[in-house]
Amino acid sequence: MIDPVLLRENPDRVRASQAARGSSTSLVDSALEADAARRSTITAFEELRAEQNAFGKTVARAAKEDKAALVAQAQELAAAVKNAQQVANQAEETYQAAVRAIENIVIDGVPEGGEKDFVTLREVGEKPTFDFEPRDHLALGEILGAIDMSRGAKVSGARFYFLRGIGARLEIALMNLALDRALEAGFVPLITPTLVKPEIMAGTGFLGAHADEVYHLPADDLYLTGTSEVALAGYHADEILDLDAGAMRYAGWSTCYRREAGSHGKDTRGIIRVHQFNKLEMFVYTTPEEAEAEHLRLLAMQEGMLQDLGLSYRVIDTAAGDLGSSAARKYDVEAWVPTQDAYRELTSTSNCTTYQARRLGTRYRDGSGKTAPVATLNGTLATTRWIVAILETHQQADGSVVVPEALRPYLGGLEVITA
Repeated sequence: MIDPVLLRENPDRVRASQAARGSSTSLVDSALEADAARRSTITAFEELRAEQNAFGKTVARAAKEDKAALVAQAQELAAAVKNAQQVANQAEETYQAAVRAIENIVIDGVPEGGEKDFVTLREVGEKPTFDFEPRDHLALGEILGAIDMSRGAKVSGARFYFLRGIGARLEIALMNLALDRALEAGFVPLITPTLVKPEIMAGTGFLGAHADEVYHLPADDLYLTGTSEVALAGYHADEILDLDAGAMRYAGWSTCYRREAGSHGKDTRGIIRVHQFNKLEMFVYTTPEEAEAEHLRLLAMQEGMLQDLGLSYRVIDTAAGDLGSSAARKYDVEAWVPTQDAYRELTSTSNCTTYQARRLGTRYRDGSGKTAPVATLNGTLATTRWIVAILETHQQADGSVVVPEALRPYLGGLEVITA
């Protein structure tokens, strides 16, 4: 949820943010109207309640013969107060719905436009070249006995899979490498719930335009999370945090679920776009003033992982129209996938400023002792999809794959994966 003071005092900035995203600016006007109505009805309710309190004292002091008539007036006034409160409550609900429809305010400098309007910040590493016809990750995975798509489909349907043998070990190694990096950086590890309540899912902004990608269990009214960001954001909901010693950093290890409702048949081969995967997600609570610096720290950790895995990649500043509703800025890190002759997203990191915290009631005490919303940030440090780039980048002519040096200690010193 955006800052209501910003909405009231600088609506043009909110309109500009909506326009940069390609979203409706009329939502801003609707929210302003709802805010005015809300404040008006609250004032009317409070004035009537004050009048009721004053009249109650009059009744208490009145002579016995006058009390019957005064009590009747008091009952009428009580009914008016009750009605005014109902009107104010309805106006508050209307305002909340209107203001929650507005997406987070994009940070100055974020590119305008949609998915293709990103800005490339840098390209790192030499793209791999081969003196043989490279195989794609699924062909390699089948040669090595690492990926079994057909049995995944037999058991669970399309876009499910088994990682087996070295494939399973490779994912566990990757996740443990990421966890060790997170621990070194002061993150507290958490294994998070993958089912969350509606208010937590909505609070993080995942029940907006892309709600059709979320699995819902109607009998329990719970949602399967597509990232542990959701549970991590809810971890401190309705709490006041002590940030005097610095940011609070968590690393959430979880299985993730996505319906991929909007993929329209893209990436149906292999494990690039699947319904279930594992992920280690970094999540940070910090002060709004420190959020942008923290964002760059998360990005640096992601880049360090990809560099140590020997992957060629680029970093892009995602355009406003391609941001999720909660993100004010997002950096994507895309690895080079040789058989696709293209960069493909492996990880991203988002600065959600105070948007999620306002919705979830997560605050801290500022220098004056007053409570204010914290800033939240997230970023993936490892996930199943990374196996795609690792296999394809480090493959050899016979179908074997060289293990990146950083992963070898997690695979018992294994240097080359062979069939």
